[in-house]
Amino acid sequence: MKDKLIIIGASGQGKVVADIAIKMNRWQSIAFLDDHESIKTSMGLEVIGRTADAFTYKSEADFFVAIGNNATREKIQEKLIKGGLNIVSLVHPSAVLGTDVEIGIGTVVMAGVVINSSSRIGKGCIINTSASLDHDNTIEDYVHISPSTSLAGTIRVEKGTWIGIGSIVSNNVNICSRCKVGAGAVVVKDISVPGTYIGVPARRVDR
Repeated sequence: MKDKLIIIGASGQGKVVADIAIKMNRWQSIAFLDDHESIKTSMGLEVIGRTADAFTYKSEADFFVAIGNNATREKIQEKLIKGGLNIVSLVHPSAVLGTDVEIGIGTVVMAGVVINSSSRIGKGCIINTSASLDHDNTIEDYVHISPSTSLAGTIRVEKGTWIGIGSIVSNNVNICSRCKVGAGAVVVKDISVPGTYIGVPARRVDR
């Protein structure tokens, strides 16, 4: 671990991530990279360049990609990994992690999250504020679990899926890759076809 952390993305997601990093108290300095020229500071922290500048700081900093869009986050993080940059995970001090929980690189676990025992969280995920994941969950890479979402036990959420705010997923359910589950939806059976799912119980709405 380096003394400096560079966060890519200085907007809303970046602000929350920076707050977590500050509270973790592991880095002597924290800065942003952002491609919007109008943003010079965020959270009182300096924007020191653009995303493409990350490689110039390879030897002196750890990195975290704070981009809300799953596909964009994946594209940037995979490029950084390929370039040999050190990607870290961030866990808010108030999060509760059970025994035998694994957290992948580039994943953020936000305030109030509970992840129960024997769950596996992939790389580049967002486990957002006050989400609850019960035992034996498998969350694949670049998934976003939105605030106040509740996942019961033994659930698999495949790569690149987005679970909307306040959603509920029943136990022993699999959700395939690249899905969107709308806010407040209740998923009670497997989702095997990519698409957008809303309602109680959740149903596919795009054709």
